[in-house]
Amino acid sequence: MSPPPLICLITPGNVSTTPRLVKHADALVEAGYRVHVVSGGSNVAFRPLDAEILARARWTHTRADYREGPLAPGRKALKKAARALAPRLRTLPLAIAARAHFAGATLMARAAARIPAQFYFGHCLASLAVATAAAATRGCGHGFDLEDYHDAETIEAISDPVEVLIRRTLQFRLLPGCRILTCAAPLIGRKYEEEYGVSPAVVLNTFPLSQAPSSPVDPGPVTPGRPAVFYWFSQTIGPGRGLEPVIAVLGKMATPTELHLRGSVSARYAAELRSRAAAAGLRRPIRFLPLGDPDEMVRLAATADMGLSVELPEPLNHDLCLPNKIFVYLLAGIPQLLSATTAQSALAGALGQAALSCHHSDPAETARRLDEFFAQPDRAAAARRAAWAIARSRYCWDVEKSRVVEPMRALVPLGP
Repeated sequence: MSPPPLICLITPGNVSTTPRLVKHADALVEAGYRVHVVSGGSNVAFRPLDAEILARARWTHTRADYREGPLAPGRKALKKAARALAPRLRTLPLAIAARAHFAGATLMARAAARIPAQFYFGHCLASLAVATAAAATRGCGHGFDLEDYHDAETIEAISDPVEVLIRRTLQFRLLPGCRILTCAAPLIGRKYEEEYGVSPAVVLNTFPLSQAPSSPVDPGPVTPGRPAVFYWFSQTIGPGRGLEPVIAVLGKMATPTELHLRGSVSARYAAELRSRAAAAGLRRPIRFLPLGDPDEMVRLAATADMGLSVELPEPLNHDLCLPNKIFVYLLAGIPQLLSATTAQSALAGALGQAALSCHHSDPAETARRLDEFFAQPDRAAAARRAAWAIARSRYCWDVEKSRVVEPMRALVPLGP
């Protein structure tokens, strides 16, 4: 009896910083496929978390770190040279575009091509060319996940003409050849259809029920001695993430509050946030929490009173995306504060009591609405119940993963 088909998933980052890929890999293994992951893993700070994921993974893994080994300086120099050459060419060759975007493109493509897969699937823009090249070497199909709108993912992607050229070249040339295309939010999919004429399937950034608490958590009512805990998490705590406006809101609230931030933070930025908090009038110090195991993020959020899914509307990707925080908080059974971005505003109605919306431009009004919310313990309790229920009926990976598995079954059958 022949073994099941082998699927190769690719990310230029660490496995712990690409939770969407990990869920994708787990879902395919559950469905009966063999899975191998090729990752860059160049950020050594996240390797302990990588090790925790890999220790329990039912798929195999290769790390191809372009920053290691005697050829590392040469790869960096070639990327610099490719970026300098790109705008001078009438037509930008794919090989140069790929190298100009990601110094490890060739190394990772070779590592992926050594895996005898029947399908290659890339996560993060740098892996689009890698998956395409590996699939061409093996004579099989490939796909790509558009977790973000890469043309406006960062300020550099918008403002640097060379970066604009590279990103658009890669996507115009390579997206149409993908046999499977997915995206993380409806508005991201719509934007790619408008710009590139492709129609990615929406696969939301939800999480499996197995990562949730076994039962709802009840922290009890907010009192003068028990502040409302506002919770935010990311791999990195930094500027441009909506935290500064949140501090302005909390400083105007009459309700006692405490802000908890989980992630890696520089001493300089932590000091800046503390200074902002003091100036805004926060009565309790910000609590900086350490990075957590990706599989524990839902349970770590469950004791908070309010999750923060705040995003600034720029760059455009932030206005179009639905961050994974939204679905973590739902699965944890806690209400959340949404931003008035286009994507989050469109989702707010579906979340009902489980979410409140805010406008960064009006912190006083947002503070008033939050005070009103916490002044009604029954309303806060109902919001927790609503979050818990809607996560289990719709917004969980147990529901969403079929959108990953079924297209793969159609292209790479598992057999009888």
